Amino acid sequence: MLGVPTYRYGEALVSLPEEFGTEQMTDEDRAYGGSRFSEVREAIFANPYQRVWGLTGEKALPVYPVTLGSVLRGIVPLGSAYQFQKATERAVDSGADLRWGVNGKGFRRILHPNGVCLTGLWQISEQTDYSGYFEKGSAALVIARYSTCCEETRRGYNRSLALVGKLFPTTDPAHSTPLRTANFITQEDIGGARTDFINDAELRNAPDTTVSRRGGGVPILLVTGMVFARVDKQPSIRQLYEIAELGKPAAQPTRTPEFMRLVVAPGQLRIEGQLLDFRDEIMGQIFDKGDPKPKRTLTFNIEVTDEGTTTGTDLRQRRTFRNWRRIGTLTFDDAVISYNGDCVIHFNHPTWRQDKNDPSTATRIKGKKVR
Repeated sequence: MLGVPTYRYGEALVSLPEEFGTEQMTDEDRAYGGSRFSEVREAIFANPYQRVWGLTGEKALPVYPVTLGSVLRGIVPLGSAYQFQKATERAVDSGADLRWGVNGKGFRRILHPNGVCLTGLWQISEQTDYSGYFEKGSAALVIARYSTCCEETRRGYNRSLALVGKLFPTTDPAHSTPLRTANFITQEDIGGARTDFINDAELRNAPDTTVSRRGGGVPILLVTGMVFARVDKQPSIRQLYEIAELGKPAAQPTRTPEFMRLVVAPGQLRIEGQLLDFRDEIMGQIFDKGDPKPKRTLTFNIEVTDEGTTTGTDLRQRRTFRNWRRIGTLTFDDAVISYNGDCVIHFNHPTWRQDKNDPSTATRIKGKKVR
């Protein structure tokens, strides 16, 4: 982040690339054939904002802004250069795990710009009726990113916490063959919530939406919903079939759970601190301040159900569920807050399928909306 403008937010000095970078699909995206867990992990740990998290004298964590101007950038005259729409199309169409771009600096996230990356293990311990890596006994290395949708990162304010991740179908960190990953997207209320502790956040692939909670950010949220609906079909649910198809024999039918939620396991530490940044809260779950060696793990329970209903309008949408069942755990043993974690790592957003188990019913096929 050399030789670029700076933006001051509170006490944090933030360096921002002059341009948003390669938001659209590129040859790099189209050439994706998988990646190695070791190379993705190496990339996100390469340039932490703090050499040692919490060490006295380290600079404050940067906070990247989310603005209506960035969401609308390029929307006129004809929309052909509408940056946010191109970024949304790419998020759905590109399976790439890392997006370096032509200058090696990646891309600025228009939404969810502030995050912390984690590495760990996905494990399914209970018998299920599902396929792929939802089957009992499945275990996969995971690289995830915990973020908030807007620029507010601190406890005590309205924010929407989210956890996205990618599963590598191996438990060997040194696995030498590139592997295609399966991605998941989970979030609490898209409009925002006043969840002080990550321990209390319910992160679902089908979150509620309360637009009024976004305050001055309501226009950004409305534009976001319209663009996602234009690019894909269902802007507030991310189906789980990528995991149900990961490692599955081609002849075996896909069987995907309808809903998944990730909740911090009971007994996990509760990190105190007024106005605490969620990134510091995540790091505090695993590290002691000023010590680079992980001391603990952060575990989420994986719960699924096929029973849920949606009521309300796009402005206030509520979902109710029955019979959540814990089927496994997602355990993280390392974490980093880094530039590459904010600007280079990429998570595919699975396109909507009319039948979640049938690829031929996908809304977008080969980069084009067909339904």
